[in-house]
Amino acid sequence: MEAIIGSLYTERHMNNTHTPMPTPRKAVALISGGLDSMLAARVIADQGVHVEGINFYTGFCVEGHTHAIRKKDRDKDKRNNALWVAEQLGIKLHIIDVIEEYKDVVINPRHGYGQHLNPCLDCKVFMVHKAQAWAWMEEHQFDFIITGEVIGQRPKSQRKATMPLIARESGADDRLLRPLSARNLPPTLPEKEGWVDRERLFDFHGRSRKPQIELAAKLGFEDFSQPSGGCCFLTDKSYSKRLADLWQSRGRRDYEFDDIMLLKVGRHLRPRPHYKIVIGREEGENNYLSGYRHDFPTIKTISHKGAFALVDGEVTDDDLRQAAAIVARYSQGRDSDQVQTQITRPGQPVCGYIVTVAPMSGDEIPSSWYV
Repeated sequence: MEAIIGSLYTERHMNNTHTPMPTPRKAVALISGGLDSMLAARVIADQGVHVEGINFYTGFCVEGHTHAIRKKDRDKDKRNNALWVAEQLGIKLHIIDVIEEYKDVVINPRHGYGQHLNPCLDCKVFMVHKAQAWAWMEEHQFDFIITGEVIGQRPKSQRKATMPLIARESGADDRLLRPLSARNLPPTLPEKEGWVDRERLFDFHGRSRKPQIELAAKLGFEDFSQPSGGCCFLTDKSYSKRLADLWQSRGRRDYEFDDIMLLKVGRHLRPRPHYKIVIGREEGENNYLSGYRHDFPTIKTISHKGAFALVDGEVTDDDLRQAAAIVARYSQGRDSDQVQTQITRPGQPVCGYIVTVAPMSGDEIPSSWYV
Protein backbone atom coordinates (compact mmCIF):
# COMPACT_ATOMS: atom_id res chain seq x y z
CA MET A 1 0.00 0.00 0.00
CA GLU A 2 2.78 2.41 0.87
CA ALA A 3 4.47 1.60 -2.43
CA ILE A 4 1.23 2.39 -4.34
CA ILE A 5 0.76 5.70 -2.50
CA GLY A 6 4.38 6.59 -3.09
CA SER A 7 4.05 5.76 -6.76
CA LEU A 8 0.91 7.87 -7.11
CA TYR A 9 2.57 10.80 -5.30
CA THR A 10 5.61 10.64 -7.55
CA GLU A 11 3.47 10.50 -10.69
CA ARG A 12 1.33 13.44 -9.58
CA HIS A 13 4.37 15.41 -8.52
CA MET A 14 6.01 14.83 -11.89
CA ASN A 15 2.83 15.82 -13.77
CA ASN A 16 2.55 19.06 -11.79
CA THR A 17 6.15 20.06 -12.37
CA HIS A 18 6.21 23.00 -14.82
CA THR A 19 8.97 23.41 -17.35
CA PRO A 20 10.83 26.62 -16.44
CA MET A 21 9.80 29.51 -18.64
CA PRO A 22 12.59 30.59 -21.00
CA THR A 23 14.19 33.92 -20.22
CA PRO A 24 12.64 36.51 -22.57
CA ARG A 25 14.85 38.00 -25.23
CA LYS A 26 16.01 41.56 -24.63
CA ALA A 27 15.93 44.44 -27.10
CA VAL A 28 17.11 48.02 -26.75
CA ALA A 29 15.03 50.58 -28.66
CA LEU A 30 16.34 53.91 -29.88
CA ILE A 31 13.78 56.34 -28.44
CA SER A 32 13.76 59.80 -30.01
CA GLY A 33 10.46 60.84 -28.47
CA GLY A 34 8.63 60.66 -31.79
CA LEU A 35 5.76 58.47 -32.88
CA ASP A 36 7.76 55.97 -34.94
CA SER A 37 10.14 54.90 -32.19
CA MET A 38 7.23 54.63 -29.75
CA LEU A 39 5.34 52.32 -32.12
CA ALA A 40 8.42 50.23 -32.91
CA ALA A 41 9.15 49.60 -29.24
CA ARG A 42 5.52 48.75 -28.47
CA VAL A 43 5.19 46.32 -31.38
CA ILE A 44 8.18 44.33 -30.13
CA ALA A 45 7.21 44.51 -26.46
CA ASP A 46 3.79 43.11 -27.42
CA GLN A 47 5.59 39.99 -28.65
CA GLY A 48 6.89 39.25 -25.17
CA VAL A 49 10.37 40.73 -25.66
CA HIS A 50 11.88 42.68 -22.77
CA VAL A 51 12.38 46.18 -24.20
CA GLU A 52 14.35 49.07 -22.73
CA GLY A 53 14.89 52.45 -24.37
CA ILE A 54 18.01 54.43 -25.04
CA ASN A 55 18.21 58.13 -25.91
CA PHE A 56 21.34 60.04 -26.89
CA TYR A 57 21.60 63.70 -25.94
CA THR A 58 23.49 65.65 -28.61
CA GLY A 59 22.57 69.21 -27.58
CA PHE A 60 20.68 69.86 -30.82
CA CYS A 61 17.26 68.72 -29.70
CA VAL A 62 14.40 71.16 -30.32
CA GLU A 63 11.93 70.20 -27.64
CA GLY A 64 11.57 71.90 -24.29
CA HIS A 65 14.42 74.41 -24.37
CA THR A 66 12.98 77.19 -26.55
CA HIS A 67 9.44 76.41 -25.40
CA ALA A 68 10.52 77.06 -21.81
CA ILE A 69 12.19 80.38 -22.68
CA ARG A 70 9.76 82.17 -24.98
CA LYS A 71 6.47 83.57 -23.71
CA LYS A 72 4.67 82.75 -26.97
CA ASP A 73 5.59 79.07 -26.49
CA ARG A 74 4.57 78.75 -22.85
CA ASP A 75 1.39 76.87 -23.70
CA LYS A 76 3.41 74.18 -25.49
CA ASP A 77 4.49 71.05 -23.66
CA LYS A 78 7.76 71.37 -21.73
CA ARG A 79 8.11 67.63 -21.42
CA ASN A 80 11.09 65.60 -22.51
CA ASN A 81 9.36 63.54 -25.18
CA ALA A 82 11.75 60.59 -24.88
CA LEU A 83 11.01 60.29 -21.15
CA TRP A 84 7.32 60.74 -21.82
CA VAL A 85 7.32 57.97 -24.44
CA ALA A 86 9.11 55.63 -22.04
CA GLU A 87 6.46 56.39 -19.43
CA GLN A 88 3.65 55.62 -21.90
CA LEU A 89 5.33 52.34 -22.85
CA GLY A 90 6.17 51.40 -19.27
CA ILE A 91 9.83 50.79 -20.07
CA LYS A 92 13.13 51.88 -18.58
CA LEU A 93 14.91 54.68 -20.48
CA HIS A 94 18.67 55.20 -20.49
CA ILE A 95 19.70 58.78 -21.42
CA ILE A 96 23.33 59.11 -22.48
CA ASP A 97 25.22 62.38 -23.03
CA VAL A 98 27.14 62.23 -26.33
CA ILE A 99 27.71 65.97 -26.86
CA GLU A 100 31.49 65.73 -27.23
CA GLU A 101 31.53 62.52 -29.26
CA TYR A 102 28.83 63.82 -31.57
CA LYS A 103 30.92 66.81 -32.67
CA ASP A 104 32.81 64.73 -35.21
CA VAL A 105 29.53 63.59 -36.75
CA VAL A 106 28.39 67.20 -37.22
CA ILE A 107 31.75 68.61 -38.32
CA ASN A 108 33.05 65.77 -40.52
CA PRO A 109 30.11 63.68 -41.78
CA ARG A 110 31.46 60.85 -43.91
CA HIS A 111 28.24 60.69 -45.94
CA GLY A 112 27.70 64.44 -46.15
CA TYR A 113 24.81 66.64 -45.10
CA GLY A 114 21.14 66.59 -45.92
CA GLN A 115 19.30 69.70 -47.06
CA HIS A 116 20.96 71.81 -44.37
CA LEU A 117 23.70 70.95 -41.85
CA ASN A 118 21.95 67.74 -40.83
CA PRO A 119 24.28 64.72 -41.08
CA CYS A 120 21.33 62.33 -40.92
CA LEU A 121 22.96 59.22 -42.33
CA ASP A 122 26.12 59.56 -40.23
CA CYS A 123 23.93 60.37 -37.23
CA LYS A 124 21.95 57.16 -37.58
CA VAL A 125 25.12 55.08 -37.99
CA PHE A 126 26.59 56.78 -34.91
CA MET A 127 23.53 56.20 -32.74
CA VAL A 128 23.02 52.59 -33.72
CA HIS A 129 26.73 51.95 -33.14
CA LYS A 130 26.54 53.58 -29.69
CA ALA A 131 23.42 51.55 -28.87
CA GLN A 132 25.11 48.38 -30.08
CA ALA A 133 28.25 49.02 -28.00
CA TRP A 134 26.10 49.71 -24.93
CA ALA A 135 23.70 46.82 -25.49
CA TRP A 136 26.36 44.16 -25.99
CA MET A 137 28.19 45.08 -22.77
CA GLU A 138 28.41 42.17 -20.33
CA GLU A 139 26.29 43.88 -17.69
CA HIS A 140 23.49 44.59 -20.18
CA GLN A 141 23.47 41.60 -22.58
CA PHE A 142 20.73 42.69 -24.96
CA ASP A 143 20.01 40.51 -27.98
CA PHE A 144 19.07 43.05 -30.64
CA ILE A 145 18.35 46.70 -31.43
CA ILE A 146 15.08 48.34 -32.51
CA THR A 147 14.65 51.59 -34.45
CA GLY A 148 11.55 53.33 -35.78
CA GLU A 149 12.97 53.80 -39.28
CA VAL A 150 10.53 53.67 -42.19
CA ILE A 151 11.75 53.13 -45.76
CA GLY A 152 11.30 56.24 -47.87
CA GLN A 153 10.38 58.54 -45.01
CA ARG A 154 13.63 60.54 -44.99
CA PRO A 155 15.41 61.31 -48.28
CA LYS A 156 18.92 61.04 -46.82
CA SER A 157 18.94 58.35 -44.17
CA GLN A 158 15.77 56.28 -44.59
CA ARG A 159 16.05 54.84 -48.08
CA LYS A 160 16.05 51.15 -48.90
CA ALA A 161 19.64 51.47 -50.13
CA THR A 162 20.85 53.02 -46.88
CA MET A 163 19.24 50.52 -44.51
CA PRO A 164 21.93 47.83 -45.06
CA LEU A 165 24.65 50.51 -44.91
CA ILE A 166 23.51 51.64 -41.45
CA ALA A 167 23.40 48.06 -40.20
CA ARG A 168 26.83 47.30 -41.62
CA GLU A 169 28.72 50.47 -40.66
CA SER A 170 27.22 50.57 -37.15
CA GLY A 171 28.34 47.01 -36.46
CA ALA A 172 24.82 45.90 -35.54
CA ASP A 173 24.46 43.87 -38.77
CA ASP A 174 21.43 41.55 -38.71
CA ARG A 175 20.68 42.30 -35.07
CA LEU A 176 19.19 45.64 -36.15
CA LEU A 177 15.41 45.33 -36.54
CA ARG A 178 13.08 47.98 -37.99
CA PRO A 179 9.63 46.68 -36.97
CA LEU A 180 7.65 49.23 -39.00
CA SER A 181 9.38 48.35 -42.29
CA ALA A 182 10.64 44.83 -41.55
CA ARG A 183 8.53 43.06 -44.16
CA ASN A 184 10.06 45.24 -46.87
CA LEU A 185 13.56 44.15 -45.82
CA PRO A 186 15.43 40.82 -45.59
CA PRO A 187 14.73 38.88 -42.37
CA THR A 188 16.99 39.80 -39.47
CA LEU A 189 18.43 37.46 -36.84
CA PRO A 190 15.54 38.06 -34.37
CA GLU A 191 13.09 37.04 -37.11
CA LYS A 192 15.07 34.05 -38.34
CA GLU A 193 15.60 32.73 -34.80
CA GLY A 194 11.94 33.14 -33.91
CA TRP A 195 12.55 35.72 -31.19
CA VAL A 196 9.87 37.80 -32.92
CA ASP A 197 7.14 36.84 -35.37
CA ARG A 198 7.82 38.50 -38.74
CA GLU A 199 4.12 38.22 -39.67
CA ARG A 200 3.28 40.56 -36.78
CA LEU A 201 5.66 43.23 -38.09
CA PHE A 202 4.81 45.83 -40.75
CA ASP A 203 5.63 46.94 -44.28
CA PHE A 204 5.27 50.71 -43.96
CA HIS A 205 7.02 52.81 -46.58
CA GLY A 206 6.98 56.33 -47.98
CA ARG A 207 6.39 59.74 -46.43
CA SER A 208 2.72 59.32 -45.59
CA ARG A 209 2.09 59.24 -41.84
CA LYS A 210 -1.36 57.67 -42.17
CA PRO A 211 -0.28 54.07 -41.41
CA GLN A 212 1.57 55.14 -38.25
CA ILE A 213 -1.34 57.23 -37.02
CA GLU A 214 -3.77 54.36 -37.66
CA LEU A 215 -1.48 51.96 -35.78
CA ALA A 216 -1.21 54.43 -32.91
CA ALA A 217 -4.99 54.54 -32.63
CA LYS A 218 -5.20 50.73 -32.74
CA LEU A 219 -2.64 50.47 -29.92
CA GLY A 220 -4.51 53.05 -27.84
CA PHE A 221 -2.12 55.99 -28.18
CA GLU A 222 -4.12 59.21 -28.23
CA ASP A 223 -1.24 61.62 -27.58
CA PHE A 224 2.17 61.73 -29.23
CA SER A 225 4.64 64.31 -30.45
CA GLN A 226 4.08 65.90 -33.85
CA PRO A 227 4.60 62.89 -36.10
CA SER A 228 6.11 64.69 -39.07
CA GLY A 229 8.45 67.00 -37.18
CA GLY A 230 12.13 66.36 -36.75
CA CYS A 231 13.61 66.64 -33.26
CA CYS A 232 16.91 68.18 -34.35
CA PHE A 233 17.77 71.84 -34.93
CA LEU A 234 20.27 70.84 -37.62
CA THR A 235 17.34 70.18 -39.96
CA ASP A 236 16.27 73.82 -39.57
CA LYS A 237 17.38 76.23 -42.31
CA SER A 238 17.78 79.27 -40.05
CA TYR A 239 19.67 77.38 -37.37
CA SER A 240 22.02 75.80 -39.90
CA LYS A 241 22.72 79.25 -41.38
CA ARG A 242 23.71 80.50 -37.92
CA LEU A 243 25.99 77.52 -37.30
CA ALA A 244 27.69 78.02 -40.68
CA ASP A 245 28.14 81.71 -39.84
CA LEU A 246 29.71 80.77 -36.50
CA TRP A 247 32.24 78.51 -38.22
CA GLN A 248 33.07 81.10 -40.86
CA SER A 249 33.56 83.92 -38.36
CA ARG A 250 35.91 81.83 -36.22
CA GLY A 251 37.82 80.35 -39.13
CA ARG A 252 37.32 76.80 -37.90
CA ARG A 253 34.60 74.18 -37.78
CA ASP A 254 34.07 73.63 -34.07
CA TYR A 255 31.61 74.51 -31.34
CA GLU A 256 31.04 74.36 -27.61
CA PHE A 257 27.79 73.50 -25.88
CA ASP A 258 27.03 77.15 -25.05
CA ASP A 259 27.50 78.05 -28.72
CA ILE A 260 24.81 75.68 -29.94
CA MET A 261 22.43 76.72 -27.18
CA LEU A 262 22.80 80.42 -27.98
CA LEU A 263 22.18 79.77 -31.67
CA LYS A 264 18.63 78.73 -30.68
CA VAL A 265 17.81 82.03 -28.99
CA GLY A 266 17.22 85.62 -30.06
CA ARG A 267 17.71 87.73 -33.16
CA HIS A 268 21.23 87.40 -34.63
CA LEU A 269 22.91 90.19 -36.62
CA ARG A 270 26.49 90.49 -37.88
CA PRO A 271 27.24 94.17 -38.69
CA ARG A 272 30.96 93.45 -39.14
CA PRO A 273 32.83 90.23 -39.92
CA HIS A 274 34.52 90.24 -36.49
CA TYR A 275 31.44 90.54 -34.26
CA LYS A 276 27.83 89.50 -33.92
CA ILE A 277 24.93 90.74 -31.78
CA VAL A 278 22.37 88.39 -30.21
CA ILE A 279 19.27 90.41 -29.28
CA GLY A 280 16.47 89.07 -27.10
CA ARG A 281 13.04 89.21 -28.72
CA GLU A 282 11.02 89.13 -25.52
CA GLU A 283 11.35 89.00 -21.74
CA GLY A 284 12.07 85.28 -21.56
CA GLU A 285 14.92 85.52 -24.05
CA ASN A 286 16.29 88.64 -22.33
CA ASN A 287 16.40 86.75 -19.05
CA TYR A 288 18.10 83.76 -20.67
CA LEU A 289 20.73 85.89 -22.42
CA SER A 290 21.48 87.79 -19.21
CA GLY A 291 22.79 84.52 -17.81
CA TYR A 292 25.80 84.96 -20.13
CA ARG A 293 26.61 88.51 -18.94
CA HIS A 294 29.91 87.36 -17.40
CA ASP A 295 31.08 85.85 -20.70
CA PHE A 296 30.20 88.52 -23.28
CA PRO A 297 29.90 92.30 -23.52
CA THR A 298 26.24 93.16 -22.97
CA ILE A 299 23.96 96.00 -24.01
CA LYS A 300 20.55 96.93 -22.67
CA THR A 301 18.36 99.98 -23.11
CA ILE A 302 17.65 101.92 -19.92
CA SER A 303 15.70 105.00 -21.07
CA HIS A 304 13.11 102.85 -22.81
CA LYS A 305 11.84 99.34 -22.31
CA GLY A 306 13.56 97.02 -24.70
CA ALA A 307 15.95 94.26 -25.46
CA PHE A 308 18.96 92.74 -23.75
CA ALA A 309 21.81 91.82 -26.09
CA LEU A 310 25.11 89.93 -26.12
CA VAL A 311 28.03 90.95 -28.33
CA ASP A 312 30.12 88.01 -29.57
CA GLY A 313 33.59 88.90 -30.85
CA GLU A 314 36.62 91.09 -30.17
CA VAL A 315 35.06 94.56 -30.22
CA THR A 316 36.21 98.15 -29.88
CA ASP A 317 34.29 100.96 -28.20
CA ASP A 318 33.17 102.12 -31.65
CA ASP A 319 31.85 98.63 -32.39
CA LEU A 320 29.88 98.69 -29.14
CA ARG A 321 28.43 102.10 -29.98
CA GLN A 322 27.27 100.78 -33.34
CA ALA A 323 25.83 97.70 -31.64
CA ALA A 324 24.02 99.91 -29.11
CA ALA A 325 22.34 101.86 -31.93
CA ILE A 326 21.14 98.56 -33.40
CA VAL A 327 19.85 97.32 -30.04
CA ALA A 328 18.03 100.67 -29.57
CA ARG A 329 16.21 99.94 -32.80
CA TYR A 330 14.57 96.97 -31.09
CA SER A 331 13.39 98.95 -28.05
CA GLN A 332 10.31 101.04 -27.44
CA GLY A 333 12.51 104.06 -28.19
CA ARG A 334 13.00 103.06 -31.83
CA ASP A 335 11.24 106.27 -32.99
CA SER A 336 12.95 108.55 -30.46
CA ASP A 337 15.84 110.86 -31.29
CA GLN A 338 18.01 109.31 -28.59
CA VAL A 339 18.05 106.21 -26.42
CA GLN A 340 20.23 105.59 -23.40
CA THR A 341 21.93 102.23 -23.30
CA GLN A 342 24.04 100.50 -20.68
CA ILE A 343 27.14 98.69 -21.91
CA THR A 344 29.04 96.27 -19.71
CA ARG A 345 32.16 94.29 -20.53
CA PRO A 346 33.04 91.09 -18.64
CA GLY A 347 35.07 91.88 -15.55
CA GLN A 348 33.73 95.43 -15.28
CA PRO A 349 31.28 96.66 -12.61
CA VAL A 350 27.75 95.42 -13.21
CA CYS A 351 26.53 98.99 -13.80
CA GLY A 352 28.85 99.32 -16.82
CA TYR A 353 28.76 102.71 -18.55
CA ILE A 354 26.05 104.73 -20.26
CA VAL A 355 26.08 105.44 -24.00
CA THR A 356 23.41 107.60 -25.62
CA VAL A 357 22.71 106.71 -29.24
CA ALA A 358 20.34 107.51 -32.07
CA PRO A 359 18.45 104.30 -32.89
CA MET A 360 19.23 102.94 -36.32
CA SER A 361 16.33 103.00 -38.73
CA GLY A 362 15.19 99.88 -40.51
CA ASP A 363 16.72 101.19 -43.74
CA GLU A 364 20.13 101.47 -42.08
CA ILE A 365 20.18 97.77 -41.22
CA PRO A 366 20.76 95.81 -44.45
CA SER A 367 19.24 92.37 -44.75
CA SER A 368 22.76 90.93 -45.16
CA TRP A 369 23.41 91.63 -41.47
CA TYR A 370 20.72 89.20 -40.35
CA VAL A 371 22.00 85.72 -39.65
